[in-house]
Amino acid sequence: MPRSKTKQENPDLKPSIYSLTRDQLIDWSLEHGQKKFRASQIWDWLYKKRVQSFDEMTNISKDFIALLKENFDFNPLKQRIVQESADGTIKYLFELPDGMLIETVLMRQHYGLSVCVTTQVGCNIGCTFCASGLIKKQRDLNNGEITAQIMLVQKYLDDQGNGERVSHVVVMGIGEPFDNYDNVIRFLRTINDDNGLAIGARHITVSTSGLAHKIREFANEGIQVNLAVSLHAPNNELRSSIMRINRSFPLEKLFDAIEYYIQTTNRRVTFEYIMLNEVNDYPENAQELADLTKSIRKLSYVNLIPYNAVSEHDQYSRSTKERVDAFYDVLKKNGVNCVVRQEHGTDIDAACGQLRSNTMKRDRQKALAKAEKNG
Repeated sequence: MPRSKTKQENPDLKPSIYSLTRDQLIDWSLEHGQKKFRASQIWDWLYKKRVQSFDEMTNISKDFIALLKENFDFNPLKQRIVQESADGTIKYLFELPDGMLIETVLMRQHYGLSVCVTTQVGCNIGCTFCASGLIKKQRDLNNGEITAQIMLVQKYLDDQGNGERVSHVVVMGIGEPFDNYDNVIRFLRTINDDNGLAIGARHITVSTSGLAHKIREFANEGIQVNLAVSLHAPNNELRSSIMRINRSFPLEKLFDAIEYYIQTTNRRVTFEYIMLNEVNDYPENAQELADLTKSIRKLSYVNLIPYNAVSEHDQYSRSTKERVDAFYDVLKKNGVNCVVRQEHGTDIDAACGQLRSNTMKRDRQKALAKAEKNG
């Protein structure tokens, strides 16, 4: 498999072994004179035994190990910071081979352990309330860099010796997953593979801000992964004012794609709705939302999300409990399936992108202080 030489990646860096899907690993092995079962053995070492180096693959010949080392690196991520919340939520700051930073979050839910992964360095969607978009998109993550997030979190769990495993994955971290579509799809197929991590498709959720054409493409993938749409406003005027993406994909176009997705897959769609105080949390907004989703009510669900304040976006604050309750009541009276999302990690850098942003600020401050000292 040739090394990637995209504008976004250093051509001198070898790809991670995690960047191959199982089929790609089989093809690569056959192309290099190996039997198909050798690829299955490597896959088993990677995702079932979860080794941390090629040298630990004891039933692979030294010559083949040398070939793997020549063509691939192992894990492309370095752990920079780990923050653990009182509720068990753990936020990781990882460094990529080019020095850029990403975040990954482990959340303890009543149904299992869920990991939220990042798919891009920065974000170009332009949501005016979001910490992730404070730094514009630098590049996409490749499949290996996304997969490695799961593997390092699982290694953390393995090291605890409690037998815990990642059971659920949400693709809701920094970046727009459907703006990095091909790598995200390869990642989904990797973690869902029955011969590897075997995370069930119905335990995986991908969130999009509303790239309508990609929602249609996703509908035709034939995978049973859950879809969530970051809606956050029930009309075009309000949504365009807080989410720039709505200017390209207004609600009419977005909901046409969502209806196509539901008709094609018969799968439910979750709508994410961040509650912004006196912005999108009026009872009339709730009624608009109920009306907007009426035609797909049986196969849709609304997730009301408490807002995590971001200092750079001080025009926004969290909706009060009274306003959230009133909004929720309007939805329920209209027969909308909805819930107020349980919060995780409120005592650490909770907002998506916040740990990365704060760390970069501190790094810049240290660099400036050092420069001034060296004068």
